[in-house]
Amino acid sequence: MRRLVMLLVIAAIVGLIGFTVITQPSTIREAALPAHTPSLANGEQMFFAGGCASCHAAPASDRCDDPAYKDKLTLGGGRCLLTPFGTFYAPNISSDKATGIGAWTTIQFINAMKKGVSPDGRHYYPAFPYTSYQRMKFADLIDLKAYMDTLPAVKTTVPDHDLALPFRFRRGLGLWKAMFMDGKSFVPDPSKSEEVNRGGYLVEGPGHCGECHTPRNFIGGFDMKKHMAGGPAPEGDGWIPNITPAKDGIASWSEGDVEAMLTSGMLPDFDFVGGPMAAVARNMAQLKPEDRRAIAAYLKSLEPIENPKPKAPLVGAN
Repeated sequence: MRRLVMLLVIAAIVGLIGFTVITQPSTIREAALPAHTPSLANGEQMFFAGGCASCHAAPASDRCDDPAYKDKLTLGGGRCLLTPFGTFYAPNISSDKATGIGAWTTIQFINAMKKGVSPDGRHYYPAFPYTSYQRMKFADLIDLKAYMDTLPAVKTTVPDHDLALPFRFRRGLGLWKAMFMDGKSFVPDPSKSEEVNRGGYLVEGPGHCGECHTPRNFIGGFDMKKHMAGGPAPEGDGWIPNITPAKDGIASWSEGDVEAMLTSGMLPDFDFVGGPMAAVARNMAQLKPEDRRAIAAYLKSLEPIENPKPKAPLVGAN
């Protein structure tokens, strides 16, 4: 019995050490950054490509359904995201040094975006789409931080995330990252055109389209077998459409149709996108025309993946 107890104690110690190593936040060192003079113009393009204002421009509010915001460039945070894991509140990412990110260094910003790690060394929850932002280039992130530092500083107090007890333990996110993050930047496909690769970078990186258009498993990881094929809305209300060139996706759309939707929000049937996609269209309209064309070319180049929306059950059916 004594030997068994000793073995269990040793196994527990080894398990604890292993957990500690695996879940240790990983960061990028400042020496890894390239010599780069920030471009505010490109930083502004990355800001709109990333849809930063869509989540962070909403002011702190007690009402989770309040979509109002005072100014698209006043990034005081506070908008909430309702998920199966609890309620997440978008933080203040304005240039305020006390309540925003104005005091962050460039490398701290890059570690948040590419590693999901806070300046004080904690894991961020993947409600912050760093699983996509990890694909971004260092230069683009340097430009983005420089641009955001020019935006208005606003002091706000944002509520803490309201999560069920198991999900309050941030260290466990290290295991989640080990399963669903590879830490790689976007790699161009040599068999594709420069335009398609540019679109791929914008879609998979700053645009983070897969965060909504790729379904997730029960622990919030991407189901890559249905990449960009749509699925249940992350907030549990509605169905996100398939944006692969499948029959239930954009097979009937031309590249021009996709570009028109990204420019004006107009669909091929002359209706207009609504809900969160309306904000995406407004952001994409700020990009260079050639970037919208590149996004269209990339989406039309994707493998068609069928993922039709389930039919609603008949009322009274067993």
